[in-house]
Amino acid sequence: MSSPQHHAEPHGAHGDDHVPHGSLSGYVTGFLLSVVLTAIPFWLVMNDVLGNATLTAIVIMAFAAVQIVVHMVYFLHMNGRSEGGWNMMGLIFTIVIVVIVLSGSLWVMYHLNSNMMPDMHRM
Repeated sequence: MSSPQHHAEPHGAHGDDHVPHGSLSGYVTGFLLSVVLTAIPFWLVMNDVLGNATLTAIVIMAFAAVQIVVHMVYFLHMNGRSEGGWNMMGLIFTIVIVVIVLSGSLWVMYHLNSNMMPDMHRM
């Protein structure tokens, strides 16, 4: 009887999805973008550059959305190729659900405020 032979897997074959895990230049780029995307809204608020609170809030939310994308790309290494595309599909699904919940909540709160009984506004 011969003993069973163990076949060694080639180096990196197990779990190797050929997705780069980042480099120093990628991390530095992500860090610098994060710092800039934090400093600009801080400057806008501290110096009252836009002069309109609603416009400032919208601009800050836009910078926040861009910063989320920067973090996901440069630090979490999310792209269409990682995990066979399922990471991106899960992210898109999550974004859709969050947008539905937030817009629905804002819609309900707006209508609750505008449809209150007339005597409630005096309180």
